Amino acid sequence: MITKQAPIGIFDSGIGGLTVAKAVMNALPEEDIIYFGDTARVPYGIKSVDTVRKYGLQVTDFLLRKGVKMILIACNTVSSAAEKEIKEKCKDIPVLGVIEAGTFAVSQLNNPLKIGVIGTLATIGSCAYDKALFKLNSRISVFSRACPLLVPLAEEGWTHNEIAEQVLHVYLDEVKEQNLDALILGCTHYPLFKESISRVMNGHKMTIIDSAEAIAGKAKSILQKTKMINSNHHGSFECYVSDKPQRFQVLAERFLGKELNQVEVVSL
Repeated sequence: MITKQAPIGIFDSGIGGLTVAKAVMNALPEEDIIYFGDTARVPYGIKSVDTVRKYGLQVTDFLLRKGVKMILIACNTVSSAAEKEIKEKCKDIPVLGVIEAGTFAVSQLNNPLKIGVIGTLATIGSCAYDKALFKLNSRISVFSRACPLLVPLAEEGWTHNEIAEQVLHVYLDEVKEQNLDALILGCTHYPLFKESISRVMNGHKMTIIDSAEAIAGKAKSILQKTKMINSNHHGSFECYVSDKPQRFQVLAERFLGKELNQVEVVSL
C-alpha cells in the first residue's frame, strides 16, 4: 500500500528535469524525491516515438520498484510519446506530464489567443501542445519552433554565455515577430535559459510559461486533494543516472545550489 511518506518520482533524459526537481523542492519541501536521469541515452528529442516510449516505460518500471506515490514526467518528449502508456502502467498512482501542466498554466491566463511553443524536434513534431491547446480553446493560434541545440548546450552548462544567446537569437528572432501572448518552454532543459531568453526577447510583452513551475504546482494540488502530502519531515533527494555520474553530479550541484551525497548508476 502506498502511503503519504512514499517518495515522488521524477525522470528526464538528463539534467533538464532537475528544473522540475528544484521546483518541487520549493513547492513541497517536506517530500522525498527520487530522480532518474537517463544520461546514457540523452537526448531523447532526436529519437523515434517508439524508442522514446520504450525508454519511458523502462524508467517508469524503475521508479515503481522504488515505491513512489506519484510520477512526474519531466520530459516533454516522453509526455508527448508515452504519457498514456505510462498512466496505464501506473494504474492508481498519479502520473503528471509537463504538457498537461503547461497547458493548464495557459488556461489560467486572461484570454490568451497566440501561444508560442519551443521544444525538441520530437515534441514539436508530435504536435502534442497544439492538440492540447486547441482542446483548451479552438480559437488559439499556436506558433511552434524546434530548438534542438538547446539540450546539448544545457548538458554542457552553457546557458548564460555568448554562444547560448547567439543560438537563441537564431531560434527566437522569428518568434518575436508573432506578438505572442505566451511562450511555453516546452522542454524541461529550457528554463535553464530563462534569463537569456528574456534578454533575447528584449522586453517583448508576453508570459513565459516555465514547465517546471507549472508541473510542481499541479503536483502539489493533486497531493493536497488526495491527502497524500507528507508533513513534519525534511525532504530527501535521491539521484540515479544510467551513465556518467561524476559529470552529472557537478552539473546538478551547480544548478540545485547544494551538494548531493551520491549519484548512483543503475542499469535499466
